Amino acid sequence: MKKLSKKVVNLLKKRKFKISFAESCTGGLLSSSITSISGSSKIFNLGLITYSNHSKIKTLKVPKKTIQKYGSVSYETCLSMVKNLNKMAKTSISVSITGIAGPKGGSDKKPVGLVFIGIKKGNKTLVKKYFFKNRKRELIQKATVYKALNLILSFSK
Repeated sequence: MKKLSKKVVNLLKKRKFKISFAESCTGGLLSSSITSISGSSKIFNLGLITYSNHSKIKTLKVPKKTIQKYGSVSYETCLSMVKNLNKMAKTSISVSITGIAGPKGGSDKKPVGLVFIGIKKGNKTLVKKYFFKNRKRELIQKATVYKALNLILSFSK
């Protein structure tokens, strides 16, 4: 993961991009993976851990109705998170993460391991759905960060 984080930091520095994150189920792991790299202060702007629905609504301005209708772990919530983060942070790239890392909290419709990652650069926005099956909490969090770092790389080229 360290190599991948370093690659992201170096590419963003080269492109003169700034980045911001809004994390839920990863609890700051993505921010930590970037800030552990020397020189990351040149590219890292803001990292929010909006773990509760309350913080998603109050801090990120995710409409309460979106969370009530679709749930906090949904395409719609992730999309709202990344769009509003981008407005707030005004960075070249914004990333949002919401999911169920477990071991509890899943359901038949939304099982443990379900994660959404949103990324926005300019007027291009993408929300991807992932399912990390049969994994422990820490592994789901790490796998999510790995996917997010790879998405950042592909969006930064």
